[in-house]
Amino acid sequence: MFQEENYDAVTATEFVDETLVCKDCGKEFVFTAGEQAFYAEKGFQNKPKACKACRDARKNANKAPREYFTAVCAECGGEAKITFQPSNDRPVYCSACFEKKKNAQE
Repeated sequence: MFQEENYDAVTATEFVDETLVCKDCGKEFVFTAGEQAFYAEKGFQNKPKACKACRDARKNANKAPREYFTAVCAECGGEAKITFQPSNDRPVYCSACFEKKKNAQE
């Protein structure tokens, strides 16, 4: 067996909210204490350089907009907007009917 070390002597680093400037839009954003703790837990060494809005915009820039198709709900006959091309071999449900069917199976 190994000798037990005193882990109580190691104190958690105190994090404080920090205001940073976004390199993309130039606006100030807050790097919160919680975000700093998360970064430290994951082993990240650098602070974020862009605000959340700019990071999200960069992530979504290469994504094509979703194409929606309209179908008739097999349950209520209403309009169902779906993200896939419907085929005649499987029923399509509107959001409300889909939720009802899902909850009934649970």
